[in-house]
Amino acid sequence: MLTREENEFMCQTGPGTPMGEFCRRFWTPVLLSEELPEPDCTPVRTKIYDEYMVAFRDTSGRVGLLQEFCPHRLSSLFFGRNEDNGLRCIYHGWKFDVEGRCVDMMNEPEESNFKEKVRATAYPTFEGAGCVWAYMGPPHLEPPKPELECLLLPPEHMDTTKILYESNWVQVIEGEIDTVHSSILHSTLDQHDVAKRDGVGINDRYHLRGRPPEFFVEDTDGGILIGAVREAEADSNYWRISRWQFPWVTMPPGGGNGSPPEGKNALRGPIRAAFLVPIDDENCWFYLCSWHPYRPYEHDELIYKVGRGNPSRGVAPEPWKNGLIPGTWKGKANKTNDYMIDREAQRTYSFSGIPFNNGRAQDSAMTDTMGSSTTAPRWLEHLGTTDRAIIRMRRRLIQGARDLLEGVEPYAASHPETFRVRSGQSILPKGVYFTDDPDTMDALTVPSTLQPAKT
Repeated sequence: MLTREENEFMCQTGPGTPMGEFCRRFWTPVLLSEELPEPDCTPVRTKIYDEYMVAFRDTSGRVGLLQEFCPHRLSSLFFGRNEDNGLRCIYHGWKFDVEGRCVDMMNEPEESNFKEKVRATAYPTFEGAGCVWAYMGPPHLEPPKPELECLLLPPEHMDTTKILYESNWVQVIEGEIDTVHSSILHSTLDQHDVAKRDGVGINDRYHLRGRPPEFFVEDTDGGILIGAVREAEADSNYWRISRWQFPWVTMPPGGGNGSPPEGKNALRGPIRAAFLVPIDDENCWFYLCSWHPYRPYEHDELIYKVGRGNPSRGVAPEPWKNGLIPGTWKGKANKTNDYMIDREAQRTYSFSGIPFNNGRAQDSAMTDTMGSSTTAPRWLEHLGTTDRAIIRMRRRLIQGARDLLEGVEPYAASHPETFRVRSGQSILPKGVYFTDDPDTMDALTVPSTLQPAKT
């Protein structure tokens, strides 16, 4: 349980806040690359860490990220003309390149050098894993790019999208590392029958039956490693292994219904990561990235680009965006309609009664409604044994921001190799702890042979 003061310290990320300064030490996804589809396309507004910004792709294909308001008279650059390798304010014609340099002033004499004295606030960017990433911290402390596996693989290996959550970012992180909820909130009333069906994958076979798991948490240089264990067969245990990486990266265990490469017990099905990026203290972006480490995706495997569903559980595949309000990244099932809860379905089939496909509605219904319009009042909680990972994540996140106040920069930000990790699942003999199994730990580490692309 946190105090009110600790809760505010952990959750607030606006300019000048301790946690906001901590988060800004890391490269941050700020929008999807597909939102800027071509050179000189329409600019896009975005808001990250309570800062209003506008992104544009210039004539050369480079992505610029500027504070939204023109340095002249603070007009919105969203309305600007994207032309000739710069974004031009339509109020008085001041034009800025991707680095924030003013390259032209239509309302000043041609011989004036005033433009050389003016800069717009601009943040460095790069593209990877289907996202545009930006560094918003002190320029002299710009870190290397994190060596997340999804940033090291070719684009055809991954599937990426995003959705708007109407809740504070930490609440969503907690939901992602709370893996025990998936066998309850996301279950159907016939889940035990599903677990007994022929050909069902190990996730459904062991995850949907029996008692709740026991949780174990290990600190790492980049965050925490979480093992949740259930009994599999008489002589074995089923481990679901997940991660949280500073400051907002989560890696759930995954579906577990695929076939791992030979000897890679912990890799069953694609690997997933979520980036829970604060928009402000009341909303966050949920970036979802799924990738195959060893091969490209097949077309019919693309959940976010093609369809999402689980026919064996009575959920038909449908395009991901069908669950979103057209023209937005917000789910059709949201606060305004109680997440489309169907009480008849709740009585007869679905444990929650909330549709599975409508923009992660089951999860967002829980995290968006935690007792406050801003952040959950955590001083009222009663935490149990399956909350160990949540407790540890909070402690490490708060300590990281406190260390920065004392002048200690976050280790993970400047050591990109701490992100070379995976989540996964393993079947291990009883009595074998998951970190003691060399094959499992090898499979949970990105191979050293996979190196960042030359830039």
